[in-house]
Amino acid sequence: MCQENLPKTKTIEEILVARLKEKNFTITTVESCTGGLLAGKIVNAKGASDVFQEGYITYSNEAKERLVHVSSQTLEKYGAVSRDTAREMAEGAAKVAGAEVALSTTGIAGPGGGTSEKPVGLVYIACTVLGKTEILKNVFTGSRQEVREKSVAKALELALKMIQ
Repeated sequence: MCQENLPKTKTIEEILVARLKEKNFTITTVESCTGGLLAGKIVNAKGASDVFQEGYITYSNEAKERLVHVSSQTLEKYGAVSRDTAREMAEGAAKVAGAEVALSTTGIAGPGGGTSEKPVGLVYIACTVLGKTEILKNVFTGSRQEVREKSVAKALELALKMIQ
């Protein structure tokens, strides 16, 4: 049997884009540790331009405050890599972009930068759908690129679960 005749399996980003289109939802991303990888994965999917209008890379605290309105008090009290910052990133991006769905990632991809309280591989992922937010705390292993890729995969899974 030829490979060409086998049905093509859809990727998670293709499934996500299709579901967003079905619901007439738009999505935005706000990324720190993934540095645009999440937005890039979504726009790889056919039809992404119908649902993805903008994304933010907020690598610095200043960018988090200025672009998606994370409060300076949150950053000072909990740090950039925290549940609270992930929540404010997603909720702020949804408001700024006017999107029904927003995904945020903030973490320590490594190889340096970790502490005993916040180890390398610690990533918070938040998803807001129509004002309801869920946050995941993850500790991924692997290289910097592997941590970023695992973060993206987990974020896409979370978004798909929340819009089902």
